[in-house]
Amino acid sequence: MSRRRTFGTKKKIALLVSAAAVAGGGAFAMASTSNASQTARTPRTLSAAESTVCQGLATALGNNQKFIDGQRAAPDAQSEARIANREAVIAQIKVQQKASGCAVGESAQDSQATQPSQAAPAPAASSPAASRPAGNTGNGGAAGAASGQQVCNGSTVTLSGEDGAPAASSNQFPAGTRLKVTNLDNNKSTVVEVTSVSGSCVLLNNAAFEQVREPGKFLIRRAVIEKVG
Repeated sequence: MSRRRTFGTKKKIALLVSAAAVAGGGAFAMASTSNASQTARTPRTLSAAESTVCQGLATALGNNQKFIDGQRAAPDAQSEARIANREAVIAQIKVQQKASGCAVGESAQDSQATQPSQAAPAPAASSPAASRPAGNTGNGGAAGAASGQQVCNGSTVTLSGEDGAPAASSNQFPAGTRLKVTNLDNNKSTVVEVTSVSGSCVLLNNAAFEQVREPGKFLIRRAVIEKVG
């Protein structure tokens, strides 16, 4: 009887140890599954190189930072107000970056100069730019270009983040210049007046950009820009 009881006790202990091991393994598996699920639910931050939306926002942020740097380098009586306005715009762009899953604060000040592959191709015969005269000066001497002439060749177009009626800012055209911007990806155009200075050839404010944008995009890579007045 004593041997039977001893054997029964050992067997019970072995069963308890096995049960504990199984329970522990199950808990480990559940914890691993939970961690994996949590990791899967955590959204990955996208860089400008991975997303067109992020690239457009990074370019807009960079253009505004470049404008602020220029105002600080050569200040005038209105520089303080302009800088405060652009800092508010940058804050709004960062909100958009966060909402779009982009790296918040990522800037691309020199994106137009360092991305030649994004230059707009020569327009086809059916393009709105087909009837422009020869002798295009492109970015060089853009301010002195004749009315109806294409300018800012190869430039991408993005938004400044500023509110108000449709308008543009530029580092090449004085206030009062009228520019026609055509998005070749959807053939939408807008004619806007330059009202302020920026760090790029043409920067559209929110209202003007909405008139030519593609849904969900913050950058126009294939753009035709004409001086119309």
